[in-house]
Amino acid sequence: MSEWSQSAMNARLVRYADLIPCRTAFLDTKTPGSTEKENFTIIGKGVSESPEQVVHIAEPHGFNIGAARQPLGCVNSQHSHETAEVFIIHSGKWRLIFGPNREDGSLEIGPGDVASVPTRMFRGFEKVDEGTGFLFTVLGEDDPGQVTWAPAVFEAAADFGLKLAKGGRLIDTSSGSAQLKDVEMEGVLTESQLAELQTPPAEKLAECVVLAGDIVANPTSPLAAVGVEEAGIIVPCATRDGFAAGPIKGWWPQDFNLRQLTLQTGAYVPTHARAEAEVLMVQEGTIEISWADGGLIMGAGDTLTVPIGLSHAFRNTASVPAKVFVVRGTVDPALPVFDSKPV
Repeated sequence: MSEWSQSAMNARLVRYADLIPCRTAFLDTKTPGSTEKENFTIIGKGVSESPEQVVHIAEPHGFNIGAARQPLGCVNSQHSHETAEVFIIHSGKWRLIFGPNREDGSLEIGPGDVASVPTRMFRGFEKVDEGTGFLFTVLGEDDPGQVTWAPAVFEAAADFGLKLAKGGRLIDTSSGSAQLKDVEMEGVLTESQLAELQTPPAEKLAECVVLAGDIVANPTSPLAAVGVEEAGIIVPCATRDGFAAGPIKGWWPQDFNLRQLTLQTGAYVPTHARAEAEVLMVQEGTIEISWADGGLIMGAGDTLTVPIGLSHAFRNTASVPAKVFVVRGTVDPALPVFDSKPV
């Protein structure tokens, strides 16, 4: 029996309908305006502060995939990360807000847009249109560390009995049962520490965003030969598979590539293997993934991690185009190895 049986591959697929949310993931959980957010940890350990957070796929990939689902007006409070944080908007309109007190400007993004926020600066995000929206996040490295919160977030959380222990463990004291004796608490940042987390100028932040309408396929992609459009979105440096650096290069570490595949009706990527971790997130449409011992269909919002070295193929069997975001787990992806030369 193949190592990658149907059941083994099914375990590497997280369907949108099967995502398990956490409503108590972070320090701002009880803060007015943040109580309705749902946080997801899809691949990797993530940065959740709650033991109630479900990790769908714990296998290290060199990066983490998470998500958030929020209604109109719901807010993720001001925070900073030590590794890259990338927002891929699946549905709805969202506003990214910068600065520890939301004072350094904002950016609105919608379906298909991508924003990679630099490390060590404060950002928050909120849903700004009617209905519920969903976004994916990519966090750099196997261990992305813990969230650094703005001082105002600590103050607001304390009013509702939430405290943060060293190491990023959330403690709810509102019931009176929490034992804080001998627990070392996370401290609020000092003025000098805050000064180290500066928001870059607006013109620099503009380099961190690619709107859906500006995503351009690379004609030298190895997939172009088989009629599939592959666009680079986060490409930190020129790569072995024919991509120039950009449009998001970043002056902070981004140790992965983000690409977008567009498959028109009937488009097909022949059987091939990759030398690095490959995670697919379907933005719209459906695609069929096949390998020697099985196959599966992915729809909008679904996530699949493809084993390194597995020979597999993609096909769009639907009557509408399919768009798929792909995270490749290296700054310099190798050429795909096709089982036979594409024609």
